[in-house]
Amino acid sequence: MPTVVRNETGERDALLAYLEAQRGGVRRAVLGLTDEQASSRPSVSEMSLAGLVKHVTRTEESWVQGLLLGHEDKKGTEADYLDGFRLVEGETLAGWLEEYARTGRETEEAILALPDLDVVVPLPDAPWNPPGMKVSARWILLHLIEETARHAGHADVIRESLDGRTAFELVAEAAQQGKPMG
Repeated sequence: MPTVVRNETGERDALLAYLEAQRGGVRRAVLGLTDEQASSRPSVSEMSLAGLVKHVTRTEESWVQGLLLGHEDKKGTEADYLDGFRLVEGETLAGWLEEYARTGRETEEAILALPDLDVVVPLPDAPWNPPGMKVSARWILLHLIEETARHAGHADVIRESLDGRTAFELVAEAAQQGKPMG
């Protein structure tokens, strides 16, 4: 692991710290890249770094704001879903990084405002969800850590494929620039 998570003060703080550390891995992978570089796909995969930033932002927002807090979840068409993995006209990497930071702040505020992590919500009906399953805020945070970590790993591989830069080099560069990266 290229960074050490801050010393936590309890379960809620630990889960938020680990989620932020994984967000940092995603942000680090795009450090210093242009929109064009971040949108490129250096392998046969459809994944790009910009698309991963956009995807993890939307995913976190959907799980916390949509499911956990019950705010309107932005459902769309299949085309909207596919556009969730790439920059579309008018979008920039910088804009999605700002959105990712805002989403992270909103997640932290939402989690800290809960009475505890035992708050339970039903999973939406979907082919990939067991019928009638309910999950806790704790489960949602663990799922977001898992999802973000998976994509941070993808981002490491994509970045290294683009220019040979590794996560450790990017950690050092971020520290030199004084940028908080998880």
